[in-house]
Amino acid sequence: MSVRRFSDIAVIADAHFHELNSDFCLSGDTADGEGMSLRSWADTRQSTRVFNESAGALTAALDEVAKRRVRHVVLLGDYTDDGQKSTTEALASILRRYRDAHGTAFYALPGNHDIFGPCGRHHTKEFLKDNGNTILISSDETQAGPGTVINRAMYCAGYPEGLGPMAEFGYFRRAEYLHWESPFGGSDASCDRLYDAASPDGRNQYRLMDASYLVEPEDGLWLMMIDANVFEPLNGAFGRGVEAAFTDSTVGGWNAMLRAKPFILSWMNDVAQRARMLGKTLLTFSHYPALDPFDGAAEAERFLFGETNVVRRTPRQPVQDAFFTVGIEVHFSGHLHVEGLTRRTRANRNLTNVAVPSLVAFPPAFKVVTLSSDEISVAAIELASIPVNPAILDGYAREVAFRGEEVDRSFASSSYGEFLRAHKQALVIHRYLAKEWPAQVAASIAVMNIWEAAKCVTDALPALDPATIELAKSVPMTELIADWYCLRQGSCLAFGHVEAERLALYRIVAACCGQQPQAHDKTTEGFLAIFFGALGSFLDRAQNAGKSVTIKFDDVMDRMPA
Repeated sequence: MSVRRFSDIAVIADAHFHELNSDFCLSGDTADGEGMSLRSWADTRQSTRVFNESAGALTAALDEVAKRRVRHVVLLGDYTDDGQKSTTEALASILRRYRDAHGTAFYALPGNHDIFGPCGRHHTKEFLKDNGNTILISSDETQAGPGTVINRAMYCAGYPEGLGPMAEFGYFRRAEYLHWESPFGGSDASCDRLYDAASPDGRNQYRLMDASYLVEPEDGLWLMMIDANVFEPLNGAFGRGVEAAFTDSTVGGWNAMLRAKPFILSWMNDVAQRARMLGKTLLTFSHYPALDPFDGAAEAERFLFGETNVVRRTPRQPVQDAFFTVGIEVHFSGHLHVEGLTRRTRANRNLTNVAVPSLVAFPPAFKVVTLSSDEISVAAIELASIPVNPAILDGYAREVAFRGEEVDRSFASSSYGEFLRAHKQALVIHRYLAKEWPAQVAASIAVMNIWEAAKCVTDALPALDPATIELAKSVPMTELIADWYCLRQGSCLAFGHVEAERLALYRIVAACCGQQPQAHDKTTEGFLAIFFGALGSFLDRAQNAGKSVTIKFDDVMDRMPA
């Protein structure tokens, strides 16, 4: 069987596009001198993603796609900030512009931030005013009052309405597709793509839409796009379709898919079998990971912090079993804003999950897939070198001046990568230590430097040269903690952003102070030992990874030519 080669595919995850040019408060109160609607720094420094920088990052990514003449682009969910109506419409306009100018074809699938349940949900966000003060913009009329402006454009729609602005990007059939289907058959009508969902007590019953689809954009290439959003009705009495009546898909992912959407697994199995029989090259995409994207390196978090977002969102063993059963070989995921590749083998079959990082969190990157019928090569394309809009940084500076706070180091960033690393340091102070770490441990560690933290764990430190000791004494633990999160999220992509002498110091500390995840005595010393052990795991994971990887398909010889 001869090898067939296909056009390249770009995979962009978690763009979280925020429309800077939208006047969400209608009157223009939030617009600065350049007319931008800026989200506040106070919200940004507590969020695992940045907001105002998203438009520039998306434009840079799409420009890079055009420069590389990549034909197909998969939007791997969370393509909007929070599914706001005006934001989704603005994003669709941008995609059309690139399609018309460069012939780029886009294939979208929904993430937990793009759409909610059958009826949608309200959002309330904080925006900057010219003087550095803030104002709340809400779609919820019950929030009306001093300091709050009501604007329905902030509303996040549900299924199928929320798909409307993005309808032409894969969700519905187009004439140029060689093949298109959904799990329900050949019809692309929303009313023909429904499934039943009910609360355990039977009091809340719904027919919900699933937006999954299979598309053949060129001969022999199948892209299976899985809508892995799960909205399970809850027990109790609720108004019809209200947000409170459903679980949020944010935590559910594939763990919930096995329970709530078993018909998707049956369809995946059918597609995989047909792909092998017809000689099609099949790639599978969903917003949520099918394998642990940290490949076990984040197991320490359960012992350190309990049931964090990362722990709850990690797919469990039955998900892996299901993917092997249905015969999927390569799956791309987003959601956790992590760079990673996880492989599992069973009975001479391989399963690979390619985790794609976000455009709006460290490290900012997307993937380009070069593929043939027997293998694919996946390369990370970094956006760290792009500039940060100085008008945005000026807005942040006005805000902290109004609040009487110190200027954050991120405001002086010369590049996007530098800004996002500094943003991670702000997250350590304003989110992680404040909200996720044990309070007593956080208070102790926050005032330490690396030398003091290492000595807290053990007195048996190896003999170190004076320069290394001085470095350990000069670097606050808050900076190591920020790099710990950068290494967790960025894997090998973090190496280019953390100074070599610091990486060398981190390896020493991890080796002499770290221990494997296990129950500890709740002391600062016990916590630090596991924390440093995780640092060693992140370093090893990054060292063993690469910015590009080649994945061979298992069943090439089993395929029959079309």
